[in-house]
Amino acid sequence: MKENKIGFWSSTALVLGNMIGSGIFLLPASLAIYGSISILGWIFSALGAVLLSIVFGNLNRFAPNLTGGPYAFTKLKLGAFPAFLVAWSYWISIWCTNAAIAVALVGYLGVFFPILSANGLSAIIAGLFFIWLLSWINTKPIKTIGIVQLLTTILKVIPIVFLTIFGILYLMSVEQTHFPAFNLSQDSNWSTLTSTVTMTFFAFLGIESATIPSSKIENSQEVVRKATMTGTGIAILTYVGSYIVVISLIPSEILSESSAPFADAAAVLWGETGRKIVALGAVVSTLGALNGWILIQGQIPMAASNDQLFPKIFGKVNSNNSPIYGILISSVLASLLMMCNYSKSLVETFTFMMLLSTLSVLMPYLFSTASYALFLFQKKEKDKNSKLFVAFLSFLFTMWIIVGCGADVVFWGFLLVMSGIPFYVWLKKD
Repeated sequence: MKENKIGFWSSTALVLGNMIGSGIFLLPASLAIYGSISILGWIFSALGAVLLSIVFGNLNRFAPNLTGGPYAFTKLKLGAFPAFLVAWSYWISIWCTNAAIAVALVGYLGVFFPILSANGLSAIIAGLFFIWLLSWINTKPIKTIGIVQLLTTILKVIPIVFLTIFGILYLMSVEQTHFPAFNLSQDSNWSTLTSTVTMTFFAFLGIESATIPSSKIENSQEVVRKATMTGTGIAILTYVGSYIVVISLIPSEILSESSAPFADAAAVLWGETGRKIVALGAVVSTLGALNGWILIQGQIPMAASNDQLFPKIFGKVNSNNSPIYGILISSVLASLLMMCNYSKSLVETFTFMMLLSTLSVLMPYLFSTASYALFLFQKKEKDKNSKLFVAFLSFLFTMWIIVGCGADVVFWGFLLVMSGIPFYVWLKKD
C-alpha cells in the first residue's frame, strides 16, 4: 500500500545518509599520514562511485521491486550459491560498518563528554547504547525509519556545508595554511594512491542502499535510479570540498591524532563554540548513518532467508513487518566487534574496521557488476557497448580496491566470507 512506502527524498536520504557518516568525519585523521595525494584518492574513489551508482541505478530499472539489492540481482542472474556469497559477505560488511560508525560517534561525543575519550569502558558503553537504541527504532514501521533518516541527513549536511564555505573564504584571506606535502609516506606515489583510494571509498559505501528496500519504495523503477545518482553526486561535492578545508586548517601531525577532525577544524574558524556545533553535526551524521545501516542489516538476511539461503530466523518479522531477529543478531555482532577492537587507539580501531567493511562489500559489488553485464547481453538496450564499458570499468575499479585493502585485511576478510560455506551446505542438505 502507498502509505507504507517511502518516496524520492527519503530514498535519497537513505543513500546520502548511509554514505555521509563516519567515513567523512574520521577519514581526515586516517589519511593525514599520506599527504595531499589523498585528494587524488578522493577523486578516483568518487569516479568509481559514479560508475557503480550507474550500475545499481540501471540494475533496479531492469529488475524493480525486489528486496535485497545486490543479493537479489545476483540470485536473479547468477544463481543461488553466488547469491549466498553476496548476502553473507554483504551482511558481514554491514555489521563491520556499524561497529566503525559507533566508534566514530563516540569519538565526536568526546567533544562534549571528555571521559569518552579518556576512558575505554565509558566509550564502549556509549557505543553499545546507540547501537541498541537505533536497533529498537528500526523495529518500527518503515515510514518512521524514513522520517528519522531524512531529518538526520538534512541536519548532518548543514554543518559540513557551512564549514566548507567559510573554510574556503578563510583560507583565501590568510597567507599561510597547513596544506600538506604531496606524499608524506615512505611508499611510491602509486602505492600511496592505491591506499588512499581504498580508504576514501569507504565513505561511498551505501551507493546501493536504495536498491535494497526497493519493494518498499514508490515507483521504484525510476525513483531508485534518481535517488542513487542524486545521493552520490551530493556526497562527492560534500566530501572533496570539506576534506580540502580540514587538511588546510590543521597540521598533519596533529590531524593524525585527532578523534574529531571536523570539530577541530571548526575550532580554528570559530573557537570552542564552532567546535561544539560541528561536533554536534557529526554526532547527528553518525546517528543517521547508523540508523540507515541498521535498516539495511535486517533486509539482506531477510531476503536470503525467504529464499532458504539463510537460516529461517532471519526471515521472521514483527507486527511492523520488520525483520527483528536479523537486526538483533547483526547488532550483537557489531557490538562484539566494537568491544574487541577498543584496545587500539580510536583512529586505528576505525581504520581496521573500515577496511574490513570495505573488503567485505566488494564481492557484492563484483557480482552486481557481472549481473548488470548479463542483463545488457540479454536485453535490447540503446548504447549497449558504452554501458558494457561502464560495467567493465566498475569491475576493474572494484578489483583495484581489493588490492588496496592490504594482505592482512584480505586474509581476515577471506576467512569471514569462507566461514559462510558450511552454513550454505547445512541449509542445502535437504
